[in-house]
Amino acid sequence: MASESHMPAPVCLIENTKGQLTVNQEALNILSAIRQPVVVVAIVGLYRTGKSYLMNKLAGKKKGFSLGSTVQSHTKGIWMWCVPHPEKPKHTLVLLDTEGLGDVEKGDNKNDSWIFALAILLSSTFVYNSMGTINQMAMDQLHYVTELTDRIRAKSSPGNSKVDDSADFVSFFPAFVWTLRDFSLELEANGKPITADEYLDLSLKLKQGTNMESKSFNEPRLCIRKFFPKKKCFIFDRPAQRKYLVRLEQLQEDELNPEFTEQVADFCSYIFKYSEAKTLSGGITVNGPRLKSLVLTYVEAISSGDLPCMENAVLALAQIENSAAVQKAIAHYDQRMGQNVQLPTETLQELLDLHRAIEKEAIEVFMKNSFKDVGQKFQTKLAECLVAKRDDFCKQNVRASSDHCSALLQDIFSPLEEDVKQGTFSKPGGYHLFIQKMEALKKKYYQVPRKGIQAEETLKKYMESKESVADALLQTDQSLTEKEKEIEVERIKAESAEAATKMLEEMQKKNQQIMEEKEKSYQEHLKQLTEKMELERAQLMAEQEKVLALKLEENERLIREGFKEESRKLQEEMRAIENSRSSGGICTIL
Repeated sequence: MASESHMPAPVCLIENTKGQLTVNQEALNILSAIRQPVVVVAIVGLYRTGKSYLMNKLAGKKKGFSLGSTVQSHTKGIWMWCVPHPEKPKHTLVLLDTEGLGDVEKGDNKNDSWIFALAILLSSTFVYNSMGTINQMAMDQLHYVTELTDRIRAKSSPGNSKVDDSADFVSFFPAFVWTLRDFSLELEANGKPITADEYLDLSLKLKQGTNMESKSFNEPRLCIRKFFPKKKCFIFDRPAQRKYLVRLEQLQEDELNPEFTEQVADFCSYIFKYSEAKTLSGGITVNGPRLKSLVLTYVEAISSGDLPCMENAVLALAQIENSAAVQKAIAHYDQRMGQNVQLPTETLQELLDLHRAIEKEAIEVFMKNSFKDVGQKFQTKLAECLVAKRDDFCKQNVRASSDHCSALLQDIFSPLEEDVKQGTFSKPGGYHLFIQKMEALKKKYYQVPRKGIQAEETLKKYMESKESVADALLQTDQSLTEKEKEIEVERIKAESAEAATKMLEEMQKKNQQIMEEKEKSYQEHLKQLTEKMELERAQLMAEQEKVLALKLEENERLIREGFKEESRKLQEEMRAIENSRSSGGICTIL
């Protein structure tokens, strides 16, 4: 798509106007065209802390996101820039720059928390940008992280009441990267040098105590530790002398502080290498249209006064994609049947075998393109569509065979009908001559291949239509005695009864074939569903293993630090996950 490589400048994704969050259609159109997996990097922080500069560097540009040069927040809402990923082929890097938090000009900062929450929900890597060191002021400014439990829900309805909904945050939250600008301290602890990551780790250490001060100290630290699966820290020296900062984007590389330049390069390198494609529960990789759906669902929830809910967003996305998956599967079936079926088929089984083979392919197409089909609603819809398609082909097959056989009979028997009109058989011995010709023509009819499944029935109806002619010839043939005529009438009756019996047996056979086909179809649906559910369960188990490992690591740290109550809560969360792992089962379908 053109916008994957030719998006010359950022566009506003979510506008924040007069306290209302709205989605920009132009940005949604751009996302709709991105079919590649997206690596989504969002940056959040106080206004005028240099967020946009870092995002421009990630985009590989000097200009793009507005830097501004005064104490004023230049980025309103959330802006988006989609560029080809510099290191991951067939991936698109989606950069989200957010308006500065705490902008004094806004007066009303109620949307700051929503901007913060949306940046977390939409990104696969969340960058928090701040000035100076990680002290209590920096933590206080990060109070938005403590409000996430009031801004985001993991599940649409609470499950285990003993466990907070936020216990699931770590399963879908992005990686957390803290960028510290104009950092002036020496990185050391107890007289020994430490890394930026170790500095962050030390800064997140909790303080003993039960008073309000200790709670205020610990709460943001606990949230960062518990909510984010990965944590990383980068420090940056001042980029240049203060007088040059107003035109930072215009400065040449040699005019910048060399250490700052190297630090920015390290930051970009890390983001390019380690930031993963955005995924949803179940290992669902997010592309442009899926990201668009998430944006719409979350902003709509906020606008209507609800909380953005991860589960609801995934289910809303599943509704869209599963409906499309049904259409893809049906289109595949139509195309393949159109390419392969030749009506009329010689037997019903020939048509059913072809249907079953292509039905199997159609189910595979659906399974590949669907996810979280609650109650197998969409698979059931597909099954119903495929049954209707099969029945329609069966009807077409009957019509095609009937039309073909009727035309064939007309062609073969028309000379005989003309002879009847001319009175050729209205003479002594004419009846037997008529019957001989009739049998010869029937033999000729039987010799024609691929008449289809209506060959016998169409012939039977044709012969029945000529019974009055044969009866008239029989009764007027003066060469036959009354006894011979009676015998011939009985013979004709016996033939007719035999043909009727044969037709009934054929009908029963067709019904049996249809019943067997229904069972085979059900088994194919069940087989593919079972395989998909087993894969999804394995994926879920792997995700839960990962979450358990993170919680176990945090629990060990809490025990070391002496926080028994927090450790108890975390152990409750781990038990809830273990209990959910032991439950499960196969759904009933169709």
